[in-house]
Amino acid sequence: MSVLAAQRPGNKVIHAEGEAQAAEKLSEAANIISVYPAAIHLRFLQTITKVTAEKNSTTILPLPIDLLTAFLQKKEKE
Repeated sequence: MSVLAAQRPGNKVIHAEGEAQAAEKLSEAANIISVYPAAIHLRFLQTITKVTAEKNSTTILPLPIDLLTAFLQKKEKE
């Protein structure tokens, strides 16, 4: 953003409206995912496809927290 654009008084209002719209869309997405849990998995696969298409050398795959919890509990028992 240029210095001139940052000085315009209406920019804070426009930015706040954009944030409100983004929050509303995230809320709608959360509602859809709560009804269709497989949707988050499909979205994850879409993201992986997009990242790998960019020819990155590293791909990070998140692990479900349940898997990590089970692993840590097993390690504590040893």
